[in-house]
Amino acid sequence: MRSWVEVSRTRIRENYRAVRALVGEKAEVMPVVKADAYRHGAIEISRVLESEGVRWLAVSNVDEGIALREAGIRSRILVMADFLPEERTALQTFELTPVIHSLDDLDAARVPYHLKIDSGMGRLGTRAEPQEIVRRVMSASASLEGLMTHFASAANYESRQTDEQIARFERVLAEFRANGRAPQFVHLSSTIPVAYRRLEAWGNLVRPGHAIYGYISSGRGPIPEAALQVKPALSWKATVLSVKDIEAGALVGYGGIHRAARPMRIAVLAAGYADGIPHRLSNRGKVIAQGKLLPIVGAVSMDLTTIDATGTTLRVGDSVMLLGAEGGVSIDAQQMAKTAGTISYGVLCGIHARVKRVYVD
Repeated sequence: MRSWVEVSRTRIRENYRAVRALVGEKAEVMPVVKADAYRHGAIEISRVLESEGVRWLAVSNVDEGIALREAGIRSRILVMADFLPEERTALQTFELTPVIHSLDDLDAARVPYHLKIDSGMGRLGTRAEPQEIVRRVMSASASLEGLMTHFASAANYESRQTDEQIARFERVLAEFRANGRAPQFVHLSSTIPVAYRRLEAWGNLVRPGHAIYGYISSGRGPIPEAALQVKPALSWKATVLSVKDIEAGALVGYGGIHRAARPMRIAVLAAGYADGIPHRLSNRGKVIAQGKLLPIVGAVSMDLTTIDATGTTLRVGDSVMLLGAEGGVSIDAQQMAKTAGTISYGVLCGIHARVKRVYVD
């Protein structure tokens, strides 16, 4: 294989169990498997999670939900972003639960739904006053099953934005309760408020995404120590296509952005930015080979990446690790993202579909 990722089913199970153990009886856990489970493979990850007893999964759009249903996934599936007119029939056909973001869409709902409150992120969700929200929900024919919101700055403990969002959401929830229409499910939290035990933001359903795949973002300000411990479930490898010696002064790659300061051995890897290696790792990223960190030299190109293999015994056909751990050294998505000037979500979701997924126990 040119380039492939290995996904550990065991790590996915362990990460889910860690979240489950942390929230205990306070909340049900709804893992997020959108974006092909952050490129870990939504169908296989959903099967693993369903075998753990998961009753809810969250996706972004109707097509993602349909793919899971056609693969035999029977858990409840929440469609968090789409409620497009042409897709509403499929919600019924495939037993998907929509999130509604506008009060104007309430009359179009034909199945139980979750209503999203824009509590301050300024993205999806209704910003109407609590009384208006409750009035419109009570006059609609479909049944409100859940009330939700999403935080904009959950990891920033220097900001009061999360407190303000919680307060705004609670005003809406209080209005429902005052009118005897408390929703069955209340959910505000993805990974960060769970990991740092922001209990007032849990509701009775939490939506971990990043944590299921082994990541917890660091915070800003007086953030407490994370109460959740998880480990990356994915490693990413590429095959060595060529190994050769070059002389001092030789230029490497597009634009000749690397000039060999000395005679060196280079290895060319069968992966590039079309596979998901960030182009900004050119001349600055690292990979792991034979238990050592080796630098990327020259520009990351579409299908190939060149590394400094001086002092190694790398040969054509050997594998090199782009993400993962070996010999006491490691590179995870957060480290790669920091070097590339992006975020770990972008690194994981950027791994292209042409990179083969291999599942291991």
